[in-house]
Amino acid sequence: MIKVGDKVRFLNSEGGGVVSKVLSKDMVEVTDADGFDFPTPVSECVVINENADNDVFSRLKRQDEAKRKRISDDEPVVVAKPAEKVPQKQRFDDSDLPTTGKVQPERPEGNVLNVYMAFVPVDSRQLGNTSFEWYLINDSNYELAYTISTGQVKVDRQASGFIQPNTKEFIDEFTAEDLNAFEHLNVQFIAFKKTKAYVQKPAADVHIHLNPVRFYKLHSFVPNDFFDEDALMVPVVVDDASAEPFEVDAKQLAAASAQKEQTETPKVSKSSKPSGDILEVDLHIASLMDNINGLSSRDILQYQLDKFKETMNSYIRFKGQRIVFIHGKGDGVLRAAILKELKHSYKQCTFQDASFQEYGFGATQVTIK
Repeated sequence: MIKVGDKVRFLNSEGGGVVSKVLSKDMVEVTDADGFDFPTPVSECVVINENADNDVFSRLKRQDEAKRKRISDDEPVVVAKPAEKVPQKQRFDDSDLPTTGKVQPERPEGNVLNVYMAFVPVDSRQLGNTSFEWYLINDSNYELAYTISTGQVKVDRQASGFIQPNTKEFIDEFTAEDLNAFEHLNVQFIAFKKTKAYVQKPAADVHIHLNPVRFYKLHSFVPNDFFDEDALMVPVVVDDASAEPFEVDAKQLAAASAQKEQTETPKVSKSSKPSGDILEVDLHIASLMDNINGLSSRDILQYQLDKFKETMNSYIRFKGQRIVFIHGKGDGVLRAAILKELKHSYKQCTFQDASFQEYGFGATQVTIK
């Protein structure tokens, strides 16, 4: 796999250089001996072994000297036919990825920030087994200095850099086994323009809860303006408005909890009967509370366990009732705590991993006995 710093030569034309940037999985930027940058398909590059005696810059120098000698001796020189120009598309694709010194034309509506993350399945016919390509999309006239990380308590940086106006940038490719790491996505960026005056935009700090189950449902992937294929589009900023961050005052915990239970938790009467359908309970804290600012990880875990116990106690007398608790994979702390409660406090119940096709790795199904 070609990486930054590799010395390469061009397969179907003279020249070569050093890989200075990976633009996508199929495109790299090559800097030649004179310092010029060339976007080049990976399929057109051949990596030169470090121990080879034909160092790329020495070889390029010898080629230039030989070419000048042929010209001076009036020898015929074969000039390659210039590549045919391709009309510019209404939207950008891989051919529009930014290169050094290349500036994308501004669009009349582009002074309003629209930023997305997109996930494209490599094989949409096998969502349970395929890998996914991850992109950041800058649909605006601003350049963005960005950082993307995953996690809620323990945060891992995934990518950072600059993305040019009106472009998309390939971030990574991952498999279904990695999906649970994407439950909590954190995107931070600053928007600016280098060469002209602009309306200042506030720095963005957006926290997104992304349910991994969405990756297993075909209807989550929709037609869009940025890819030929259907994609799972996750808005980060839309028309200058960012997604709502997970922030709340810790002192409002009791009030928020009580209010949410009064408005959203159904009362179970003594005469009620199990419906026979599977009851789904999402224990992700973002689904249980509007915000979590000021709460420790221990407070969050305790609140999630209280919700688990409340549900179990409400349905414990309904034999045959099946309940799926969606807890996510994460570090496995919540799942372990739920299993411990089931083994010690609800011995009359059976439990197992819920359907992988429907919930991935992050759910447990309980059956009341």
